[in-house]
Amino acid sequence: MEDTVFNNVVRAFAALPEVEAIALGGSRVTSQFDASSDYDLYIYVAHPIDVDIRRDLLRQYCSYIELDNQYWETEDDCVLANGIPIDILYRNLADISSQVEQVKHGLAYNGYTTCVWNNIVTSKVLYDAEGKYTALKESLEIPYPETLRKNIIEKNRNLLSGQLPSYDQQIRKAVQRQDLPSVSHRTAAFIESYFDILFALNRMFHPGEKRMMEKLRNAPLLPDQFEENLRTLFATEFTDPDAFLQTLQQIIDNLDRLLEQDRVNE
Repeated sequence: MEDTVFNNVVRAFAALPEVEAIALGGSRVTSQFDASSDYDLYIYVAHPIDVDIRRDLLRQYCSYIELDNQYWETEDDCVLANGIPIDILYRNLADISSQVEQVKHGLAYNGYTTCVWNNIVTSKVLYDAEGKYTALKESLEIPYPETLRKNIIEKNRNLLSGQLPSYDQQIRKAVQRQDLPSVSHRTAAFIESYFDILFALNRMFHPGEKRMMEKLRNAPLLPDQFEENLRTLFATEFTDPDAFLQTLQQIIDNLDRLLEQDRVNE
């Protein structure tokens, strides 16, 4: 069903001289949405759009507006007049192009390395003034780079254990101190790197923080007891320190066996 209010927002932004491209992301470009699903709208600009201009534009189409939130990216978080939430994220097209180009050539992060890449490749182009965004999108529709795969696995595996600052050592110290916020924080970082390894190992671009277990469920390369160990880890994190640490070690050991098998099969 066509959403007239949403389409009017897109047309209004497309008329602004700062806007180079507009893309739709999130569940709205997959089969996992319904009529009430929110919109993730990406506005790619050459120069920032003045906040007052954005406010005046959104007032015409939104019943609620949170303007210029800066928690992760520059964004306006709103509810359209028809009641559907919309997150509008503003990105500099040249900066994003440079960022994904570095990743394309092997730059690995501490988790979530290929999220922006995946976001671009899976997005739906709604407006592209000079074809720059479409060209970027097409340049990323390539097989998973092997150098990048290697770098993600190596960097994030070292973060899991085996180095002085590795997460497992930090987690063990936090458990010993009964420092629950630290346990939670370091475990979350461990999981970020763990999943980055698994997506890279399977040559899958990282889909982001939602439904990661589900999206890996049918992947060909998974550690033994993949889901079972994760569920045990989360269930015991604050209730059974011994079981929690034992499971953490088992996750590392099973991953290492999988990585060794992958090296043998190369």
